[in-house]
Amino acid sequence: MAGTAALALALTSCAESERDDGDAGGGDAGSATDDGGSTGEDAGSSDAQFVFGAAGAPTTFDPFYASDGETFRVTRQIFQNLIGIEEGGTEGVPELATSWEGSEDGLTWTFELQEGVTFHDGTEFNAEAVCANFERWADQNEVGQSQAVAYYYGNDFGFGDDSLYESCEATDDLTAEVTVTRVTGKFPMVLSQSSYAMQSPTAMEEYNANDVQAEGEAFVYPEYAQEHPTGTGPFVFEAYDNAGGTVSLTRNDDFWGEPAGVQDLIFSIIPDENARRQELEAGTIQGYDLPNPVDWQSLEDNGNQVLIRDPFNILYLALNPVADPQLEDPLIRRALYHAINRETLVQNQLPDGATVATQFFPDTVSGYNTDIQPYAYDPEEAEALLAEAGAEDLEIDLWYPTEVTRPYMPDPQRIYDAVRADWEAIGVTINPVSRPWAGGYIDGTQSSQSPAFFLGWTGDLNSADNFLCAFFCGDDNQFGTSAYDWHGELQDALREADGEPDEAAREEMYRELNENIMSEEWLPGLPISHSPPAIVVAENVQGLTPSPLTAEDFSTITLSE
Repeated sequence: MAGTAALALALTSCAESERDDGDAGGGDAGSATDDGGSTGEDAGSSDAQFVFGAAGAPTTFDPFYASDGETFRVTRQIFQNLIGIEEGGTEGVPELATSWEGSEDGLTWTFELQEGVTFHDGTEFNAEAVCANFERWADQNEVGQSQAVAYYYGNDFGFGDDSLYESCEATDDLTAEVTVTRVTGKFPMVLSQSSYAMQSPTAMEEYNANDVQAEGEAFVYPEYAQEHPTGTGPFVFEAYDNAGGTVSLTRNDDFWGEPAGVQDLIFSIIPDENARRQELEAGTIQGYDLPNPVDWQSLEDNGNQVLIRDPFNILYLALNPVADPQLEDPLIRRALYHAINRETLVQNQLPDGATVATQFFPDTVSGYNTDIQPYAYDPEEAEALLAEAGAEDLEIDLWYPTEVTRPYMPDPQRIYDAVRADWEAIGVTINPVSRPWAGGYIDGTQSSQSPAFFLGWTGDLNSADNFLCAFFCGDDNQFGTSAYDWHGELQDALREADGEPDEAAREEMYRELNENIMSEEWLPGLPISHSPPAIVVAENVQGLTPSPLTAEDFSTITLSE
């Protein structure tokens, strides 16, 4: 997104805050009501409660240790970042930073900060707090540095001597100077990602925020991440009822922007999509994400609002040779991919507007390669490749998640069923492995326990690196590319493309990289589709703007009678 270093400097030095006019952070106010809905211009006086049906439980309430959308849906209501994302779009805008400017060499970035902002515990937000967050991110224990825990930071910054982060200095109360070790196209816009939210240094110290521990194959997060997440956002964390499946937030009456339009924001965890629809129809919830595409019309016919987002995601099938060494053979990988009928899968299992993917990010991202053709469905070729590999009796574990619906994967069971049937048709024996999304699936797929699995990605920002590095960066990435002899070449190409200051040259490098990833020699995974996900809310809900990043701000919501 940054373009050349000089262009990034010019653009970002002009980025001024839009919060000063009092409109940001609250959205449009609705008409006055007598039922606790919006009260015109003073939306903050509403005592209404908005209940949202969440598809899965948060893995943690500390966004730094998160990588999943269900966690970020909650945390982005509590926390804010130095750089935000434009309403309804994908571009960066000022949030806790009013402006930022890069040095001529692209290594030092100066952030001017909002004045008069406090964290929920009363701690002042200032440059010292900004630097405390940067230092906290870099100062992780061995467990905290693992890919399964600090997923984003490991990909975006890295730890130790090879880290992108060098230092942060508070040059005055409202000016923070951040120095990076190398030029990169991702900085500073990477700071708009939810993982890099600003958190209270006081609360993090009091509740030992960095004390994450491993316990078998799972991770135990500290008290801070479970009970005391403390940000500057429009809602304050109140409670998590694990047994009852609810997360409760309440309006931050000391919020520096416009107050939230409802008093209470409740996330009711309802993994089953049919159950979420029933709760909406019964009026016990006022919205939920990712309604089944076959239900869109009937939901609207019943008076609800189905808000369709622009597609900015990818669903893929990953094969990991670290978990199953037989997958090191490119003949086997090619055979498994040729066996999948993606056209039929997309037509039957995904919403109208979904398309078959040719590479690992959508065509709206710079660096997309228009010359790459969809990987062909050819079961006869698949059988021939297995025979050539001596793997006619291939047996493989195929993982899929339960208790979740994702923007790129509305019904994981049906996606699994379609691929299982295609693989069985060429003689492959499937061992099904299903795990709850927040109960072993994410941890298992991120730590190379799963030979074959379905996962996807909704972009955090309009950047090729945000997609490709999330999948392939590092020696312990989810595709297990460290097992291939081309792993080093892949890592070099990812770093060189991200570090190229010339925008046109960087685009060409990503086009070439996409071609290599999809070549017969590499082919670590199969991109399946891009989908336009929807979010549905009741008729009386106003002010919600759908986000292509699925990064909706619920503080703008008001309720009418």
